[in-house]
Amino acid sequence: MTLDRSPETLAALKPLIRQWGRQLGFSAVGFAPVELGAAEAELMDWLGRGFHGDMDYMARHGATRARPQELVPGTAGIISVRLDYLPDAAAAQANLADPARAYISRYALGRDYHKLVRARLLKLYERIAREIGPFQARPFADSAPVLEVALASRAALGWRGKHSLLLTRQGSWFFLGELFTDLPFPPDGDDVAHCGTCHACIDHCPTGAIVAPYQVDARRCISYLTIEHPGAIPRELRPRLGNRIYGCDDCQLACPWNRFAQTTDLPDFQPRLGLDTAGLIDLFTWSEAEFLSRCEGSAIRRIGHERWLRNLAVALGNAPPSSAAIAALQARADHPSALVREHLQWALSRQAENHEQPSRSA
Repeated sequence: MTLDRSPETLAALKPLIRQWGRQLGFSAVGFAPVELGAAEAELMDWLGRGFHGDMDYMARHGATRARPQELVPGTAGIISVRLDYLPDAAAAQANLADPARAYISRYALGRDYHKLVRARLLKLYERIAREIGPFQARPFADSAPVLEVALASRAALGWRGKHSLLLTRQGSWFFLGELFTDLPFPPDGDDVAHCGTCHACIDHCPTGAIVAPYQVDARRCISYLTIEHPGAIPRELRPRLGNRIYGCDDCQLACPWNRFAQTTDLPDFQPRLGLDTAGLIDLFTWSEAEFLSRCEGSAIRRIGHERWLRNLAVALGNAPPSSAAIAALQARADHPSALVREHLQWALSRQAENHEQPSRSA
């Protein structure tokens, strides 16, 4: 079969692909060009400022992220998708307001999204191929050097918010994915931004990581510090982490557009292991074997037990003073990791300082 790649044929195929995508659970399907305009210059400026921190892979791939045809030779058109993930979980603000609880980013409460999104993209490819015959395609879901937000915005799936995430009139609680193809689909065009003069996301960032509209210094971002950063969390930022032990949602929680977000009905993204209401001390007692077993199939597993304990130690240091917290910290005082021990000592000193404060003011 000779595949008809004419613009007219591919344009007529786009509504069908959107329909098939919705049948697979995607909330939206768009078509992006392979040329990303100013995105490459913006990326190189961000890297030049060192805002990527320890994420060396960002610099290693460099401009390739903004050049889809270099990443996958032969790419002529890109299908971009959104998959809603907001779970039916305990209220985020209630967790953040309770320092004895652990706060875990909403996206990580359920199953790891990487495989789930890619699996659906493969099914989308198979459905298209049944219609038109085999073609070249490769799926991505935060799994390669791809500028997902730039592609999604150029596919009219939303606009880039001032927090640098993709944003729509229904909020930002969704994953992005892409299907790089050798089919030159006519692109949908850029979406229109609707942030206006709002700067709630900037104002509510606990660590001031959003240094300017559309610019995030990862070195100050709680998501980066608790997930990507392998070393010690800067001491001056530790108090600002509060009880956030994996990721941070504050910029999304502050965004007015997220008032219109709907929870997903996908079981895979619903909370597991009671992580939406879990206590800090309970999670801190997990052995490495328990951590690996309980986090099987979760994005949390990728940080490993050492960073898990590091993050929890900081949160326990920020918690109100209690004999239970001190006992939990002391129980791991001889942990083999110097990284963990340093954060434990910091947390114990914070517990001691906070315990003494009432007597000082008395």
